Amino acid sequence: MNPRYILTANDLLVFIKKVFNYTRSISGHGVRRTLNNAKELIPELEIFEVPTGTNIWDWTVPQEWVFRAARILNAKGEIILDAKNNNLHVVSYSEPVNRTISLEELQKNLYSMPQFPDAIPYKTSYYERRWGFCIEDKVRKQLLPGDYQVLIDSSFVDGSMTLGQIYIPGSVKSEILFSTYICHPSMANNELSGPAIALGLASYIKSTRNHYSYRILFCPETIGSLYFLSRNLDHLKSNLIAGYVLTCLGDELAWNYMPSRTGSTLSDKIAKRVLKKLNIEYILNSFLSRGSDERQYCSPNIDLPVCSVMRSKYGTYPEYHTSKDDINFISENGLRDSLNFYKAVIDEFESNKIPKLKIFGEPMLSKRSLRSTLGGSVLSQDESLISNIIAYSDGTNDTTEMADLFNASPTSLNLIFALLEKNEIISFL
Repeated sequence: MNPRYILTANDLLVFIKKVFNYTRSISGHGVRRTLNNAKELIPELEIFEVPTGTNIWDWTVPQEWVFRAARILNAKGEIILDAKNNNLHVVSYSEPVNRTISLEELQKNLYSMPQFPDAIPYKTSYYERRWGFCIEDKVRKQLLPGDYQVLIDSSFVDGSMTLGQIYIPGSVKSEILFSTYICHPSMANNELSGPAIALGLASYIKSTRNHYSYRILFCPETIGSLYFLSRNLDHLKSNLIAGYVLTCLGDELAWNYMPSRTGSTLSDKIAKRVLKKLNIEYILNSFLSRGSDERQYCSPNIDLPVCSVMRSKYGTYPEYHTSKDDINFISENGLRDSLNFYKAVIDEFESNKIPKLKIFGEPMLSKRSLRSTLGGSVLSQDESLISNIIAYSDGTNDTTEMADLFNASPTSLNLIFALLEKNEIISFL
């Protein structure tokens, strides 16, 4: 691909359709196939493996699940369910089974949704061995007493969990993170819209001369982001200025904003500013209703500046975690709008500076001829502005925010910023 080529919403939809049916879980061949297809679009994508048994704080990487087939047949040999038609039919990480059982026993291992009778639900069992099938409730209710043959052809091996990342260096080491997950099978909005938008953003950043460095992470939800944090926390604490979780970005329904735990990080400020600039009406969610990897990035001992802007919020739309979250639920227009939003977020970062004070305590301005040496006088307008800029140069406020806060013109602020930088009072992230 031409390094200057920016992926379009149609390109992203093509990618989603290509990888939609891969059997993704928190480990295994489906994840690797997905990342290899992504690498065809962005060759800078680095793919790496985390071995089974790796300790990640309170977690341990489980064995790799190898899935081959799953089906149910009735006593007549008729197929009731076959995972080759939809891989949501098997509970992810199901242990192998091959035997004939009664309907009563089968029912104990079936999962359906009475409130959504023609949908296949999505279920997982990563950390406890069990087996199960997911089935449309209307089909489940039609099952007749008798014997059923159940087959799940799977195995567990000491393998690895696969992650991917794209790192695009900028003029400074200060980083902006986009994180998305790659562990859900055959769901378009909840799963594949995030990785698709991430690829679109990577192509956009590559086409520009970026001031900031960008890290784009593809990982299994929860355990993947925890691994990334456990190996990079010191670096992130020192360099990460903002981050966003990319998920549920393919439909055309309501916009949703999920703040960070504090709701006051630079990520939050930029997200809300861009939403306002683009005249986007959105639902403000409480962090109490969090549900994606902001749980990890914003947890108390991590406390990174990460939030999320999405379309239909996970867990709130009927199609969520079901077979109804398919290609027809998302659209090229939905992907285009989401891509344009996050491109605007990048533009907002790149067009503003973020000053940070280099000195502990209040700088002695008089010895730099930035304040009168005669005490007791009321500060001049410029002296007051210099003082306010210094007070808010904590690395979380950018130049646009300061211009609004101080009711000052960007031109006058930029002159003072240059003066303070020259006198080594502030630096820019």
